[in-house]
Amino acid sequence: MRTTQFSKGQGTGNDFVILRDRSGMLNLSDAQVRWLCDRRLGVGGDGLLRATRAGLIPEWEGDPDLWFMDYRNADASIAEMCGNGLRVFAKFLVDEGLLSRYDAVIATRAGLKHVIVHGDGTVDADIGPASVSGDPVTVRLGERSWPATPVDVGNPHAVVRLDSEEELFGLDLTVSPVWGPPEAFPQGVNVEFVALTGPDRIRMRVHERGVGETLSCGTGTVAAAAAMSRATGYEGPWTVDVPGGTLAVALSAEDSRLTGPAVIQARGEVFVPEF
Repeated sequence: MRTTQFSKGQGTGNDFVILRDRSGMLNLSDAQVRWLCDRRLGVGGDGLLRATRAGLIPEWEGDPDLWFMDYRNADASIAEMCGNGLRVFAKFLVDEGLLSRYDAVIATRAGLKHVIVHGDGTVDADIGPASVSGDPVTVRLGERSWPATPVDVGNPHAVVRLDSEEELFGLDLTVSPVWGPPEAFPQGVNVEFVALTGPDRIRMRVHERGVGETLSCGTGTVAAAAAMSRATGYEGPWTVDVPGGTLAVALSAEDSRLTGPAVIQARGEVFVPEF
């Protein structure tokens, strides 16, 4: 059994276990990641954020001195990006004194991401461009199916537009959606179900790859806004309501900006089994 310091943070209810690993010595197994994210046996979270130096990530080819957001889903699978995770990660670095300025660049598996940590507790994050595909896919949930819009935000999304909030609230997202054709998302996909509630406002629920339904998904809100921009012709900015709160999304051809609250809820010590 090993002992390690941890923090717990959340952004609009999307919550994360955060580990500081400046020297890259933790080397957690998949079983340990799953245990840490388990809400009954471990700390509990939708994923795990490990703060380490970019030069310690074998595939990283950029500035080795940057902080790298090593993100794992709750099932221990590696994800390219996490929008809310990025905002919580930035708040953690500032609170821990690991960033010397509130305006910084963070390394991720989806490239460099610019963040601004504001004094009011909100964090503004560069998510990167949202690429909307013209090749529709089909998403099925239980006995129902819908056409969905694929969107790449550094990680894969399929956005389903529903007719009403009532239809959205009636979905059973304890069941995992499936998609077709299967080769459209060989590494899995995050599925967003959205309803338009105003000319510039969306309500969304999401089933995250490797996690299940979550209270929020940062890259998912960007994907939803991009898909709705394509469908309606309105370019934004968009307000996106999720079960855990509200986020703002600004879109451009070169970038997407995600703004919302980020909170560090707790710090402590955890005893991690060796399995």
